[in-house]
Amino acid sequence: MALSSRLLSRSKQLYASQTILLQERVIPARSFAKEAAPKALKGDEMLKNIFLEVKNKFETALGILRKEKVTIDPEDPTAVSQYAKVMKTVREKANLFSESERIKYTIQTRTQGIPDARAYLLALQEIRIKRGLSDDLGAEAMMFEALDKVEKEIKKPLMRNDKKGMGLLQAEFEEINKKLGIQKDDLPKYEEQLELKIAKAQLEELKKDALEVMETQKKREEFKDEEMVNVKSLDIRNFL
Repeated sequence: MALSSRLLSRSKQLYASQTILLQERVIPARSFAKEAAPKALKGDEMLKNIFLEVKNKFETALGILRKEKVTIDPEDPTAVSQYAKVMKTVREKANLFSESERIKYTIQTRTQGIPDARAYLLALQEIRIKRGLSDDLGAEAMMFEALDKVEKEIKKPLMRNDKKGMGLLQAEFEEINKKLGIQKDDLPKYEEQLELKIAKAQLEELKKDALEVMETQKKREEFKDEEMVNVKSLDIRNFL
């Protein structure tokens, strides 16, 4: 059960925030918006529909996990890749967010209505910190430096609806991307790398949980003389 529900929200990279900042309007994301629900729904009926949707997603995920072999070996690239592939299938079939989609959704919903570029970047910084994301490349500091440069040039705070000013900032961001070696066409590759890191982290967590359970069992009298099995030999399908 834990395998199908535990989706870690930690990673090492946060890409594409610049692109979202430069959009003139925030693209509406999927949510439980008022317009998304039928007007005639009453409270109990709405809760029932939500429960059924969650139940269907959960059963879809379990159905896939009961068929696919998962090897709990975070040090084996093949096992990590296979696990990432299985979880991608789960997300696609159950209509769940990937980590990249989850990050984008959080940014869109948390920053909608923010008028100026500096408040927007500060909101991104807060999201990054709260989600435990690191900025290994130092891109965040460079983005703030670019904003300082543009605001000094236009002699006023940069508003997101200022097309000319945002154009200047976009040019600065493009220079940052060149310096860091980030290309828009490579974003799918970055997302794949992110999902592999998450898959490895999940397998590490599963391995830790499995070892803790076996250690607890070993302390019981009836299992005292039995040797602990290798975690890699466990077949999760037998426990679902």
